[in-house]
Amino acid sequence: MLEFWSVNNIAFNILGYPISYIEFLGTIFYLWSVWLISQRNILTWAVGIVSVLLYMVLFYQIRLYSDMVEQVYYLGISVYGWWRWSTSKLDSGEVLNLRYSPRREIILAASVTIALTFVMGALMSQIHIILPAIFPEQASFPYLDALTTVMSFTAMWLMTHKRIESWYYWIVVDILGIWLYDIKKVKFIALLYVILLLMAINGLISWLKAVKVRHS
Repeated sequence: MLEFWSVNNIAFNILGYPISYIEFLGTIFYLWSVWLISQRNILTWAVGIVSVLLYMVLFYQIRLYSDMVEQVYYLGISVYGWWRWSTSKLDSGEVLNLRYSPRREIILAASVTIALTFVMGALMSQIHIILPAIFPEQASFPYLDALTTVMSFTAMWLMTHKRIESWYYWIVVDILGIWLYDIKKVKFIALLYVILLLMAINGLISWLKAVKVRHS
């Protein structure tokens, strides 16, 4: 059974690229959760939890340790987001009260993001020395991986509080992710990030329209 979830267990090939079952299923659930959140639907958190668990295993296998840690965070924040959104949803499951953060909070979030990126990057660059039994090989692109990880942390936190600027974080993360995953030769996830970039732009537009309608 464990072999089914191996990155080497190939489901099918697309244009010569072998796609493992774990990569394919994680991608499907992730896309579904992003579409749901762009529609402000509370089911996004339940669907997202499934993708989180699948990606956690995948990233460990390909040595993107910051991304693996990111999934642990996503698991907790998804539970929190589910609870947070459930306190303000409509009968249809659509969430309201979307807004930008005050300027002071935007600057604080950006500053914390930058600081934590350097801390995590430094840690992950040495993690194979600190915990060799768990992380036997050196992390790939530790600082860039840390940047996308911490920005994703920030974006998810802002999204649980229905802050519109969360989508700007996702757009930057998706652009960097396209390059990073292409270099790591997980091309299906690189393609996923192209789709996610388009969905993030659509999500931003959708949330802005929802705010405009509410105030019109």
